Amino acid sequence: MAEHKKRESILHFAYGADMNPRQIAERCSCARVVAVARLPDYALSFHGHSATWDGGEEAAVPRPGEDLYGVVYRLSPTDADRLDAAQGVRLNGTGNYFHYPAKVIGTDGRRFDVVLHKRDVLREVSCPSRGYLDFIVAGAVLHGLPEVYVDLLRQTKTSEARYAVPRRPAECLPVLAGTSCAC
Repeated sequence: MAEHKKRESILHFAYGADMNPRQIAERCSCARVVAVARLPDYALSFHGHSATWDGGEEAAVPRPGEDLYGVVYRLSPTDADRLDAAQGVRLNGTGNYFHYPAKVIGTDGRRFDVVLHKRDVLREVSCPSRGYLDFIVAGAVLHGLPEVYVDLLRQTKTSEARYAVPRRPAECLPVLAGTSCAC
């Protein structure tokens, strides 16, 4: 009989809309906040177009001397799979994002080995919609990210969405997060 190895929880670093408790709750029923942290030498940038938010999509981009702040979540394997599906992560490299291992530093100085979703192809730089940026800022404020960082987020140039946002496809509705999971 083959021995079944139990998958362990995953530390995920969310730096954009997944910082917002409303979105993470829609995607993950068992996500637990571990820390607020920063990824040195990276910054938040927006590229291409998100049909969900009618503007540029979030991306972590290398930027020496800057810090990308976010939230470290502990995810069950089931929740990690759901989050990957919601973000279009494909382990074969064909998705919108891929797993990127990184070391982040908590605001208390603790270090964490995490996985974050990084864009494979950035496309052109574009402005996020006002609704998208407000959603990201709300998550940053709720988790107590440094005020200086939140102020920088608020200064990001935006565009007005041409329709009500967020516009989510049916498969991303909260019903997925309510299904069974091993927390």
